[in-house]
Amino acid sequence: MRTLIILTLLAATAGCTRWSLDHHLNNAYRSYARGNCEDVMLELSRVERKSRSRQYLQPEISLLRGQCLERQKLFVDAAQTYQFIIARYPTSEYAYRAKARLETLQQLGRLGGSTTSSNPVPL
Repeated sequence: MRTLIILTLLAATAGCTRWSLDHHLNNAYRSYARGNCEDVMLELSRVERKSRSRQYLQPEISLLRGQCLERQKLFVDAAQTYQFIIARYPTSEYAYRAKARLETLQQLGRLGGSTTSSNPVPL
C-alpha cells in the first residue's frame, strides 16, 4: 500500500511539472499577443528554470524570446538569439523559422551589417 501511495505521488509531481511548464509557456504566448514583452520574458525565465531536463523546449523558448526582442527594437539581440537556435538546433522547425526571421531583419535593414556571420551567443 505504501508503495502505491509513493508511486501515485511521484506521478502527480511529474504531471504538475509538465503542467507548470505548459502553463508558463501559454502565459508567455498570451502576453506576446497582448504586446507585453516584460511578462513574456518573465514567463520564459520561469519555463527555462523548470525545463532544464527538457531541452526540446529550448528552441521554442528562444524563438519567442527573439520575437519579443524584435518588438522591443533590440534587433541585434534578436538576431543573436536566432543564430543560437540555428547553431544549436539546426534540424528543428524553429531553426527554419529563425532563418526566416534573420532574412526578414536583413531585408528590412534592421541589422546594419553582417550579423549572421558572427558566432552565436548562448542564452
